[in-house]
Amino acid sequence: MEIYDDIAISSRIRLARNVDGINFFTKLQSDEDASYITSSVMRTLEKFDVFNFISLKNMSLNECNALFEQHLISHELIENKDISGVAISEDSKIIVMINEEDHIREQCIEKGFNLYKPYRRLTQIDDEILSSLPIAFDEEFGFITASPSNLGSGMRASVMLFLPACELTGRMNNIYTRAKEDGLTIRGIYGEGSKALGYFYQISNQGSLGLDENEIIDKVSEFVYSICNEEKEAREQLLEEDCEKYKDLTLRAYGVLTNCHILSEEEMMEKLSAIKLGQVLGFIDINNEDKFQKLYYEGASANLKEFFEFSDQKKENIVRAEYISSKVRELSQRRLL
Repeated sequence: MEIYDDIAISSRIRLARNVDGINFFTKLQSDEDASYITSSVMRTLEKFDVFNFISLKNMSLNECNALFEQHLISHELIENKDISGVAISEDSKIIVMINEEDHIREQCIEKGFNLYKPYRRLTQIDDEILSSLPIAFDEEFGFITASPSNLGSGMRASVMLFLPACELTGRMNNIYTRAKEDGLTIRGIYGEGSKALGYFYQISNQGSLGLDENEIIDKVSEFVYSICNEEKEAREQLLEEDCEKYKDLTLRAYGVLTNCHILSEEEMMEKLSAIKLGQVLGFIDINNEDKFQKLYYEGASANLKEFFEFSDQKKENIVRAEYISSKVRELSQRRLL
């Protein structure tokens, strides 16, 4: 929904699948089992658009962490890097992780708020996997998964939301309570166990047993609609209660990022998000939303290390400051009021 584009950053559908007769990764008895899963999935994906397959054991730990910062792979996949791999579509929207917590984790991420769009696209991949491989399924419990919370359809539907006004007006505790009551969960920017840095929150279904795919999508979407409307209301509240305070907060962040010499990753995320808040409140213009959003991972430690050399944390913070400062000046400017 375009009216929520400055709130709902992305929508993701993830499906968990396991090959029948083979133990979960924690009890895999041989490398042959892992190789069988990998080769079988890759043969199936060859029927679709070109995928780039990456074997994690051939990558450095930093290269793996760079993919994690881009939300392309999970920590669990990195922990299993000796036997795991990932297939990434040309547009980087479809990702199939192999030998993660489950044997197969399919996911599709689309920009904005529309969970049915990634679901329709991912269904084509999933149908082929289900017809090509003996996937573990039980008439009572549905798809058999490593985590009981994924039993049933094996689906996790999630939306990444930018909620600065809800956080600043003290509404998040109530939102957490309502989500739990509705059978939903709220996580930080990097998923399970992560902090909600930079006002970013992921809202998703907590379980999938007893619900079909459409019911899950509708359940998550209905809740996200309500939160998007609450965020819009909260943004108006910020302007009504103390417009000058939030104008100062956002323009100070702009001033810091365009003039700093040392910048930590956490401060970078905080200040980038303050600039995004400045845009939605009308104090700052961002001329390319997509490029600006990429700064969150381009300035993160592992991605930064892929392009620049530095020997210690202080040098990293100096390099980050120089890079982010130049990009923020290029992509945004304070609005003349």
